[in-house]
Amino acid sequence: MSWEYVTLDKLGSISRGRSKHRPRNAPELFGGKYPFIQTADVKNANFYITEYSQTYSDKGLSQSKLWPPNTLCITIAANIADTAILGIEACFPDSIMGFIPYENVSDVRFVKYSFDILQRDCKQISQGTAQDNLSWEKLSTIKFPAPPYEKQVKIANILSAYDDLIENNQKQIKLLEEAAQRLYKEWFVDFRFPGHENTEFVDGLPSGWIQGNLGEIAEFKRGKTITKAQVHDGKVPVVAGGLEPAYYHNKANTIAPVITVSGSGANAGFSRLYNIDVFASDCSFADSETTPYLFFVYAFLKENKALLDTLQKGSAQPHVYAKDINTLKLYIPPEDRLKEYCNIVSFYYGKIKRLEEQKNILTEARDRLLPKLMSGEISLSPFSKGNGYEVA
Repeated sequence: MSWEYVTLDKLGSISRGRSKHRPRNAPELFGGKYPFIQTADVKNANFYITEYSQTYSDKGLSQSKLWPPNTLCITIAANIADTAILGIEACFPDSIMGFIPYENVSDVRFVKYSFDILQRDCKQISQGTAQDNLSWEKLSTIKFPAPPYEKQVKIANILSAYDDLIENNQKQIKLLEEAAQRLYKEWFVDFRFPGHENTEFVDGLPSGWIQGNLGEIAEFKRGKTITKAQVHDGKVPVVAGGLEPAYYHNKANTIAPVITVSGSGANAGFSRLYNIDVFASDCSFADSETTPYLFFVYAFLKENKALLDTLQKGSAQPHVYAKDINTLKLYIPPEDRLKEYCNIVSFYYGKIKRLEEQKNILTEARDRLLPKLMSGEISLSPFSKGNGYEVA
């Protein structure tokens, strides 16, 4: 099937975000009611952007622009050519381009899927001597598929059905993680554990609790560095210094569940719980062999992210070391209380594991279908009954 290919400006209006004020991080620009989307928010979004880490004040808005829902956000610096669709009104800086489709010319979801296919090309043309950047001049050299609008809608409907299910799974995962964290705070920060009303407190601590080091209930170890050249193709995440796996290998060096703490770089100290075996590389880790209280330890690290940040060493390249994680101070409850908490939240994390497995299956199915639909390799045929369409 032959489709027309056009530059992005033939499908909709496109322009850069706006952040005129200098310095960009002036305190008076932030803390208001207007969502402020950054490149990391685009990268972390599944399909639609509904969450954000910062807001603009009225002064922030006055030097920026409020973009409408269904604007496609395209990162042009830092993480190049990541895309997600605004689910809310929001501002964003000039490190993001905004695309608004022309009515009855393009479907914003279809254009987003086109970027998923063309992201590698976008990254290649963005490479520079000092810093990678995707300017409109560079982006305008890339041609996007432009089948008839009705066909774009049909293709987007099929693919977005997968993304809607993925999004729903992610929301359920987040709710379960929040439930585990709330229970931790209630029991171990606010001391409102079962039977607290009849518990004697000594110097502000429940009877039987002690102040100690994390290393008394868990042992964090240093991972084993592995380079990309040493990796063999596989599905085992290699956890290093970033927020996401650096690459994938064919074997693990941990036993799930496992906590990893990024070892170096801008994200040094970032903790994450994996429900699958991973290869721990440039990170510290504790797994089911090094602590019987893994879920408690993870909740402690999430609750005390500021403590982890204080462990960063090195001015040019921050590092966080396993030996320092093990020295973190905390209140240690009796063993039966630790076991009780872990037994309760293990149910939550069991559900999370199953949801993650479902999400991976859906993602793989969508990714197999994506290039075939977007290239026209798979045609769309009407159902024998009704007004729907099916993949032929």
